[in-house]
Amino acid sequence: MPKMKTHRSAAKRYSVTATGKIRRRKAGKGHLLAHKSQARKNRLTGLVEVFKGNVDLILKELPYIKYSK
Repeated sequence: MPKMKTHRSAAKRYSVTATGKIRRRKAGKGHLLAHKSQARKNRLTGLVEVFKGNVDLILKELPYIKYSK
């Protein structure tokens, strides 16, 4: 039986914490930053936990991730 392949773009976008939660970057800070206020850009920094409804889709893309519910 062949091995499952990891979705490489998903592997670069998500990380797992020590407690087993999946983290992601906030959307909206990649480009077109000139018209956005500094306060808005500051709010978009950092990592947040992935919404529970999307976890199953991420686990399908990352079959070998060590995730604990």
